[in-house]
Amino acid sequence: MLTVVIIAIVIALLFDFLNGMNDAANSIATIVSTKVLSPNAAVAWAAFWNFAAFLIFGLHVANTIGKGVVDPSVVNPYVILSALIGAIVWVWACTHFGMPISVSHALIGGLIGPVWFSYGSTALISTGIIKIGLFIVLSPLIGVILGFIMMALTMRIFKNRHPLKVEGAFKVLQLFSSAIFSLGHGGNDAQKTMGIIAVLLFSVAGSSDFISTYLYDPNLGFHVPLWIVLSCHFVIAMGTLAGGWRVIKTLGDGLSKLKPVQGFCAETAGAITLIGASLGGIPVSTTHTITGSIIGVGMTKGLASVRWATAKNIVIAWIFTIPATLVVSGLIYLIISSFLNLS
Repeated sequence: MLTVVIIAIVIALLFDFLNGMNDAANSIATIVSTKVLSPNAAVAWAAFWNFAAFLIFGLHVANTIGKGVVDPSVVNPYVILSALIGAIVWVWACTHFGMPISVSHALIGGLIGPVWFSYGSTALISTGIIKIGLFIVLSPLIGVILGFIMMALTMRIFKNRHPLKVEGAFKVLQLFSSAIFSLGHGGNDAQKTMGIIAVLLFSVAGSSDFISTYLYDPNLGFHVPLWIVLSCHFVIAMGTLAGGWRVIKTLGDGLSKLKPVQGFCAETAGAITLIGASLGGIPVSTTHTITGSIIGVGMTKGLASVRWATAKNIVIAWIFTIPATLVVSGLIYLIISSFLNLS
């Protein structure tokens, strides 16, 4: 059992790495598109703030993932393994083809699938799933609205200023907005993997002296140890450092051409949405959020300035993420449980 748990933790951290790799685009697409930083400098900047997020945010999102989606009592290492494998397959495929899908929702779909297939809907926590489903719609809409408002206000405030002076000022400001967005990314997305590892250890802590002594104290109930917090923030930062260059191209140039002032407004709008969700314990998609913000900023130049064909392809990938990972991970768990004769 200990070996299976360790394998599951390693795979969870691999998923966290892929999360950072796919979502690197969310943090740096605008700052690369506007040429404020080179791609290599931008991913290093984002990775630093991804890691620094552990100093600022609580663990509300990790708690939602760990005990707010499925009943922790039915979780076992094979449920977690199946969830992670299903999610990793989907994330890798979408990153390979340059589609900025929601890594968060891939993980949530992967967790729901094995539990639903094996224990039925009674083992699902409907309030948590409904909240997550609601913000699949709300987070990009909030991004659109905030991005549009921020860009419209900025245009009004600086309308009499010389364009070159405005661009120079916002090149500096965009460093700040990119850092804040990366903090929000680390504060929300790293916690999803924390929740998965914590619920895994919670489910087996009493069955292994090694786990109970060194990894997870069962006497504390469900909690997220510091070593999990630091590991997840470090690994997601390394994934961001590796970068998902095709996804960066899709978000940076594929939706709307951006200048520093527009990049600043999009990142700031996205950061406000992400940080608010993190403080509220809502595991939202950073991809959804920044995409909505970019579209909202682009709409200030007219609807024709947004590449709606690209946006449509992104939305299609969003729609299929939870169902696809749910089915794949559920089937993987049924195969594993049949092979191992799990009860």
